[in-house]
Amino acid sequence: MSTQPAQPEIPTSVPPAAWQLSSSAPSRDARQQTSGSASVGVQSRVLHLINGQHFSGAERVQQLLGQRLIDFGFEPHFACVKPGRFRECAGLPSARVHDFPMCNRIDVRVVARIADMIRRQEIELLHAHTPRTAMVAALVALRTRTPWVYHVHSPSARDSARPWINRLNATIERAAILGCNKVITVSRSLRREMLRLGVPRRRLAVVPNGVPAIAPIDPQQRVHQTRWRLGILALMRPRKGIEVAIEAMRLVRQRHPAIELELIGSFESEEYQQQITAAIDSAGLGNNVVLRGFTTDIAGALHRLDALLLPSLHGEGMPMVVLEALSAGVPVVATRVEGTPEVVRHGQEGLLAQPGDPHGLADRILELTASRPRWCQMSHRAVQRHRSRFSEVRMAEATARVYRSVLTVGSA
Repeated sequence: MSTQPAQPEIPTSVPPAAWQLSSSAPSRDARQQTSGSASVGVQSRVLHLINGQHFSGAERVQQLLGQRLIDFGFEPHFACVKPGRFRECAGLPSARVHDFPMCNRIDVRVVARIADMIRRQEIELLHAHTPRTAMVAALVALRTRTPWVYHVHSPSARDSARPWINRLNATIERAAILGCNKVITVSRSLRREMLRLGVPRRRLAVVPNGVPAIAPIDPQQRVHQTRWRLGILALMRPRKGIEVAIEAMRLVRQRHPAIELELIGSFESEEYQQQITAAIDSAGLGNNVVLRGFTTDIAGALHRLDALLLPSLHGEGMPMVVLEALSAGVPVVATRVEGTPEVVRHGQEGLLAQPGDPHGLADRILELTASRPRWCQMSHRAVQRHRSRFSEVRMAEATARVYRSVLTVGSA
């Protein structure tokens, strides 16, 4: 098996001095005069409460909101309670990314420090993105009377392979959001889930994820190629269905040996990486499956591929990597999990299989690779789908509308 070492993890230890911020923040009037947006003066500061440990799909949403919300009148700041890759990979101004490390998921000592920041920095709205930060937001809101929004990126009850962690996160999330002003879901499927959990319809807003336009591949240049390169771009963890993909590739190789699969991304743990490496070796796929490691060059990784493979078992709200693949004109073979079918229409921008079914996944891979002309059509439709529905500008604008609705009600 070919392996390319992953980039090293970013240290998560942060000195206490990093918790403190300058008290000389500009006033709201000054921010309106000095806004980086040419068309919209910044009216309100928003503090995003995030984990920050990894840099994957949800963190890409946070990064893009950090880049684009200022165009719609909001200056986003970020409080990382598990500091890690986000600060370095997001590329946001360092003055707007703050570290408030928690020792564990019930370490509420950060509440007082974040509350102090809110008062000094004139933060008018909180935006939490995980069950852990929802708990923190709820406590900070009680202390400061700051309105807050919760962003559901994936179903917490099915987010990991550890049932007790899922139950704990789901319980924390459900209790915390009782007091939040608005719940944003990234897909209609997650909206239905929140309704089942008892969140009032009036407090729900669907804001589909969005990504910037990527220069698309030219499918005509590959129309005569006989070799195919598929890729999984993800934080590799059990719910991504990596084992299913390996078994599917074993079945595919029996009929189409000229297909390669790249695993692009870091692993959730060293133990899981060892499990996947052993599975690849056991399946005799050392020449067909390549580990590429973590990358921030998503566009470059996609441009090498003929198709994105996303064999998730569960836990997908609206995968950012699927949107990025469409933007780059790369067709998608994925599973019918949560919000994925809301993006990829079977037979148009890609093909869909049932989760957990390696035979079905193998059939879809073979179907896609059976015809380059059909693949070219899917590539063109993928770009059209992204440009019409899933830009990061649309996502930021819709998020800003949610903010205004919350602040308008609060000031009434």
